[in-house]
Amino acid sequence: MPLVNTTEMFKKAYEGGYAIGAFNVNNMEIIQGITEAAKELNAPLILQVSAGARKYANHTYLVKLVEAALQVTDLPIALHLDHGDSFELCKDCIDGGFTSVMIDGSHHSYEENVELTKKVVEYAHARGVTVEAELGRLAGVEDDVNVSAEDASYTNPDQVVDFVTRTGCDSLAIAIGTSHGAFKFKPGQKPQLRFDILEEIERRLPGFPIVLHGASSVIPEFVEMINANGGKMDHAIGIPEDMLRQAAKSAVCKINIDSDLRLAMTATIRKYFAENPSHFDPRQYLAPARKAIKDMVARKITNVLGCDGKA
Repeated sequence: MPLVNTTEMFKKAYEGGYAIGAFNVNNMEIIQGITEAAKELNAPLILQVSAGARKYANHTYLVKLVEAALQVTDLPIALHLDHGDSFELCKDCIDGGFTSVMIDGSHHSYEENVELTKKVVEYAHARGVTVEAELGRLAGVEDDVNVSAEDASYTNPDQVVDFVTRTGCDSLAIAIGTSHGAFKFKPGQKPQLRFDILEEIERRLPGFPIVLHGASSVIPEFVEMINANGGKMDHAIGIPEDMLRQAAKSAVCKINIDSDLRLAMTATIRKYFAENPSHFDPRQYLAPARKAIKDMVARKITNVLGCDGKA
C-alpha cells in the first residue's frame, strides 16, 4: 500500500467517533515500535516529522524508513510534516514525498496566517497533499517551537469559518488548553481542556477535522522510572487520558503524541544502564526501548484514540 493523505482517514474518524494517532518519529526504533503496535491492532497511522527531526535524521532516511514500514505492515499511513513554519519547508516536504503537511502560521498576524496558509494549500492540493493549519497558539517547547505562557492564546471560534473558507485547509489545529512538552503546567495546576471552545468550533464547522497538539499524557510510570534512575522530572504532568478520549469522540480526528514517545524511550534506556552499567551494545538497550514505545502506542490506540480495528 502506498502512502496516503489524511482525507479518507479523517472522514472515517469523524464519522466513527475516534481519532488517529500522529506520532513523531526520529529514528528506526521509534518507527518500528509505533508501526508494530499499529499492525497488531489494525490501526491507521500518521507518522509525523518535525523540522528538527529532518535536521537530525535527514529527510531521505526518514522517508525510506517509513516506506519500509509500509512494506512490512501494509497499513494506511500518512507521512506528515509537523509544524512547518514556512512555505519553503512545506514545499520541500511535498516535493520530497510527504502526503500531508502542517503550515503553522500562528506566530504571524491573522491576515498573514491566512495568506501563508492559502499559499501552501494551493501548492499542496495541486499535488494531492493535504494541509493542516493552526489557529491559536499553544504554550510550551517542542523542537523549534517555543511559546511562552504569556504569548499563548485560545482559538477564537469567531475566526474559524472565515479562516477555513479563505485558506481551503483540510484540518485545523486549535488551542484549547493543551501544551507542548512534558512540563505543561505549573506545580499544583490542574490540567483542563476548554471543551466549550471545541464544541463551539464543532458547531460552526460541522464535519470538519480538528487537531490537538501537545496532547501527550506524560505517563507517570515513565516519569517515575526516569527519576529513579538519575533523572530530574519533578512536576512533569500531561493531559489526562480520559480528557483526550472525550476529545477523540468529538470533532478531533488527529491527536499528536511526541513527549510520551521520548519519555518511554529515555526511561527504558536509563533503567537498562542502571541495571547493566557495563553494557555498550546499542542493540541491547534500544531493543527494550523499542518495546516500551510499542506498548505505549498500543495503550494510546486502545485507551485514548479508539482507532484499533479501523485500518
